[in-house]
Amino acid sequence: MTTPVCTSASAAAAPSRQTLPHPRLRPSVATAMYPSFASYVRARQPVLLRTARSLTANPSDAEDLLQTALAKTYVAWERIEDHRALDGYVRRALLNTRTSQWRKRRVDEFACDELPEPEPASAADDPAERQALHDAMWRAIAKLPARQRAMVVLRYYEDLSEAQTAEVLGVSVGTVKSAVSRALGKLREDPELGPVR
Repeated sequence: MTTPVCTSASAAAAPSRQTLPHPRLRPSVATAMYPSFASYVRARQPVLLRTARSLTANPSDAEDLLQTALAKTYVAWERIEDHRALDGYVRRALLNTRTSQWRKRRVDEFACDELPEPEPASAADDPAERQALHDAMWRAIAKLPARQRAMVVLRYYEDLSEAQTAEVLGVSVGTVKSAVSRALGKLREDPELGPVR
């Protein structure tokens, strides 16, 4: 079965609404595409962000760069007569802003005779040193009498209060205080923990 088509010569000669020129060729349609700055940003942001990312290596810097260029475009929005040229305007703003940033950064850099040496990393920042200290501490705790060892572990590793430690071990708070004090004294005298002091 075939679908009937219009055979009138006058209807065939008249252009239909669907055969109008491409919207980019007509300013009024381009204005209708982006009636406001917000609609333009919503429609074109992904494309413009790709352009910004091609200008800088850091994705966060690219987002900042695009925001700056869009702010400049917003200020000039009413002066831009042909909205078909908006992408070109924003791209030029991106390039100018990036060039300006590059020039400013370049002024901050200067040559010197000697490079400043970074501060040496402390032993606390070295994972191997931290592990060695951890192992030495456990060896020193293992040398304590069982009761003192239990009190030190409950107080400092389990983070219990003196009253909670006394309750768990079934002793008085004073006993916990004196035993922990003696245990800490022994740990201070342990030769493996000497460098920590």
